Amino acid sequence: MHSQRYLKTPTLALAAALAVASSFAQAGEGLLTGLVKLSCEAILCLSTGSPPNECSPSLSQYFSIDFADFSDTIDARIDFLNLCPVSAETPQMQALVQAIAHGAGRCDAASLNATLVSYIGGMGGIGQGCIASTKPAYCGAYEGHEYTDLSGGAKYIIDPPKQTGFWPFQGIGGDNALSNFIGIGGNYNTPQTCGHWVD
Repeated sequence: MHSQRYLKTPTLALAAALAVASSFAQAGEGLLTGLVKLSCEAILCLSTGSPPNECSPSLSQYFSIDFADFSDTIDARIDFLNLCPVSAETPQMQALVQAIAHGAGRCDAASLNATLVSYIGGMGGIGQGCIASTKPAYCGAYEGHEYTDLSGGAKYIIDPPKQTGFWPFQGIGGDNALSNFIGIGGNYNTPQTCGHWVD
């Protein structure tokens, strides 16, 4: 397995790391086999935003590690990646394993749109769904690692503004707080400040 097949435009630091990993993969026939081989391939494949088809076995193995408690999933994925001989060679490689285990599969647009949604306004905590525009710290560690080439990952775009709506309990005035909630319906304008993530 040659590192250049896994990245179109690798950074110098990443290219150096992958060259080390490739030397292990190519040094002697059958040196890396089984889970150890898949582990090294997973590190390579999860360090790029465009893994080739050859990555399917290692990625399937990696993402098949799934427990009910997600912290157990992360720990087991770290253990799997640490099977690769180069995973503990330098502090940068150790940090890469941690970044991959915490961020891979969690920082794409679909995942961010599902996990960062919250509700604002409305009665009883029910209101407009809004997706946060700030990525979790683990995404920054993963996408910003010197050995990954993920092109910054998903981007946040603002949705078009909503023009008008209808609220059936428009207040009719008065000093009583209840009168502000019960009354004749009416139109209102709701500026849209929310957005969503795209890959």
